[in-house]
Amino acid sequence: MAKTKKQIIEDLKLVDVVVEILDARIPISSQNPDIKEIIKNKKRLVILNKSDLSCEKENQKWLSYFKQNEIPAVLVDSNSGKGVIDAIKAIENVYDKEKYENKGRVGKSIRVMILGIPNVGKSSFINRISKKSSAKVGNKPGVTRQKQWVRVSNEIELLDTPGVLWPKLNNQKVALNLAFTGTIKDDILQTIEVGYELLKILVKEYTSNLLERYKIEPQEFENIINSSLEENEKILEIMNLIGKKRGAIVSGGQIDTERVSEILLDDFRSGKLGKITLEKAN
Repeated sequence: MAKTKKQIIEDLKLVDVVVEILDARIPISSQNPDIKEIIKNKKRLVILNKSDLSCEKENQKWLSYFKQNEIPAVLVDSNSGKGVIDAIKAIENVYDKEKYENKGRVGKSIRVMILGIPNVGKSSFINRISKKSSAKVGNKPGVTRQKQWVRVSNEIELLDTPGVLWPKLNNQKVALNLAFTGTIKDDILQTIEVGYELLKILVKEYTSNLLERYKIEPQEFENIINSSLEENEKILEIMNLIGKKRGAIVSGGQIDTERVSEILLDDFRSGKLGKITLEKAN
């Protein structure tokens, strides 16, 4: 982390704009808390990636949130390319053209650095915005040979050595959000625990998504929720119900809760559970 941070600070001297990629489902948890300290006064643009998987209503709230905090933000789906043109326009708008023209940089391309933690779709965004086969611009004066620039358009060049910034995992909620989205690998945390915690959120905030995806009758669901069981027992009962619906049963008729957890996580990550945002804008 220290080495990566040092590299990014050094490379910042070469760029005009920093583009920070966030996961639209968890904009705060997918943000490195040191980002402000690292980029200092550089112009900054937030890309809310994977916006096709997040709640459309919450997407708009997050755009307003960043606007209120004077940070330009754009919704993007790097897989389909939706929003990428808007991102290019936003980069051009964020760039302080007058400032650099006063320094003699008339007609020069905007130099951009992409930052983002693992699994936010940083590589997909870079490939999409650079159209994969874009020609390398070549080494710039004062730039080491390892650093390559990619021309995105006549106005924009991308520094093709984006660093990876890990978030600080001292917050359990942040850690769980990153586990839900697959940033923290499944073999690090117990799948059953992660699936259980995700189901708790879905039961509370996305009931209709849950019922529709797993063909659960509303009355079946209500019977469990209105029972005298403790909350954790209710969640386990719903997990068992999903297991029955999906045939996740082991010998002896027991529900395979690990398999149910895998189903829940896979369906959430792929969007099969619908458009879900786990962090709401204030």
